[in-house]
Amino acid sequence: MFSTASPVPVRFCTAGDGVRIAFASAGGGPPLVKAPNWMNHLQYDWESPIWRPWMLEMAGRYRFTSYDARGCGLSDRRVADHLFASHLRDLEAVVDAAQLERFALLGMCQGAAIAIAYAARHPGRVSHLILYGAYAQGKLRRPHTPQQRDEADVMVKLIEIGWGREDSAFRQVFTTQFIPDCTLEQVRAFDELQRITASPDTAAALVRMFHDIDVADDARNVRSPTLVMHSSGDRRVPIEEGRSTAALIPGARFVPLESRNHILLDHQVAWRQFFAELDAFTRGEAMAATVEERHFLELTQREREVLELIARGLDNGQIAAGLGMSPKTVRNHINAIFAKLSVPSRAQAIVRAREAGFGRKASAASA
Repeated sequence: MFSTASPVPVRFCTAGDGVRIAFASAGGGPPLVKAPNWMNHLQYDWESPIWRPWMLEMAGRYRFTSYDARGCGLSDRRVADHLFASHLRDLEAVVDAAQLERFALLGMCQGAAIAIAYAARHPGRVSHLILYGAYAQGKLRRPHTPQQRDEADVMVKLIEIGWGREDSAFRQVFTTQFIPDCTLEQVRAFDELQRITASPDTAAALVRMFHDIDVADDARNVRSPTLVMHSSGDRRVPIEEGRSTAALIPGARFVPLESRNHILLDHQVAWRQFFAELDAFTRGEAMAATVEERHFLELTQREREVLELIARGLDNGQIAAGLGMSPKTVRNHINAIFAKLSVPSRAQAIVRAREAGFGRKASAASA
């Protein structure tokens, strides 16, 4: 179970149709608003091992405003409709209530479609548009086969039948799509998040709405600088949808991230790359340099010693002998270094390390 107290003050605004929307702001940097993805809960997100790292990272960089979608979390749970237009008006109500004139806007999964539509309609208010796991057209708006239509219908029926049960077997179908590379603790947390965020009827209604999304025309009219990131092995939204979305938006930059997870988790190299790209995009090269420095500061003393020898060109066996460690321990340290520096290979680690001043003794000796 989760506590009933939120670590940040939760406020409420009223959408045009009278639905109360719960929102909260944390942090003190430049403003960034996140449109809601399928499952958010302003209280539980701060405790969940899935979303708490996201909340902390965002609040550490920005004046971060997020909100629960209508029918979900702390927002009004009983609502008359889940039309896409209503969800767009909810975002408009939140940013007005938060008194934000100009801000960066983040959209993830179907939240990306909401963000695209908002940016197209309010070009003067969105300083930067960031999309992750995005699609401009839902499953039933893209070209699809009868089998794919049947699969979409089955997923909705699965939600209607099994979403509210104590037995998590039904919900775990979605867990394996959203976060296939995760820990048992994260599986349990994600299952709890699904259970408490929305009722079966609401979850089914939302998925039907997702299937019918089409913001392709809006995407062509976006004028804000746009960054689109997508996990290469995303099982929920194929990377081709992210590429297609980026292609629709004038001048958008597309960045693939090496991951199978639809929701990035904080142990992944892709997680660090996401935030490095976000910082460089929204706050320029100076901020990117600050992020680089912080990554090196996160290294332990032993990891710094290993990285020094990597930068000098030593192989694992030589490092093990030089530091009196087993080869397995060296490999573990190297994996940790790669994760903290957000690099996928030894060659890139060497480049980054030498740029930061590692390996200079060897260079001086060979000069």
